[in-house]
Amino acid sequence: MLKRLMAKSSGRLAGERLYDAATRQSRTPALYARMGAPDTIEGRFELLTLHVILLIDRLKAVQGPAAEVRQRLFDAYVSNLDGALREMGVGDLSVGKRMRRLGEAFYGRAQAYDAAFQAPPESGLLEDLIGRTVLAGAGGAAGDLADYARRCRLALAEAGADVLLQGEPRWATAS
Repeated sequence: MLKRLMAKSSGRLAGERLYDAATRQSRTPALYARMGAPDTIEGRFELLTLHVILLIDRLKAVQGPAAEVRQRLFDAYVSNLDGALREMGVGDLSVGKRMRRLGEAFYGRAQAYDAAFQAPPESGLLEDLIGRTVLAGAGGAAGDLADYARRCRLALAEAGADVLLQGEPRWATAS
């Protein structure tokens, strides 16, 4: 019985794998070197958030166990942010407040990205959003990053739900 309680569900495992894949992809050197994303705590947070949002967006279109995987992905994201804050020396009394602000930022970004993904590419909404969030006025190539995000979204859609539910997303190249 204890073994069963300690075992990870397939949804939890897939969610954690997706989080790890988003983390690895958000650290792709070309996103920083070629596309100009700032290699700062904020820049890394924004790129990680973008990749997690891309995965959640794709999982919304999948039926069946995708809801659990989507929740487990978000749980892994939040848990790792909490751990990162603690590693950075944020005190226990402040972590809750900061996590609340990060959660609000995530939901705000998710809504903004959803609107930008639904808008025609020529509207410039995605470029504007990436310029404000990921690049935060630091220069960089908002158009290149927006194109990359669109290509990632397409690659995730083309890969098939079974691949995603196993925790193995297919990303576009960043170079």
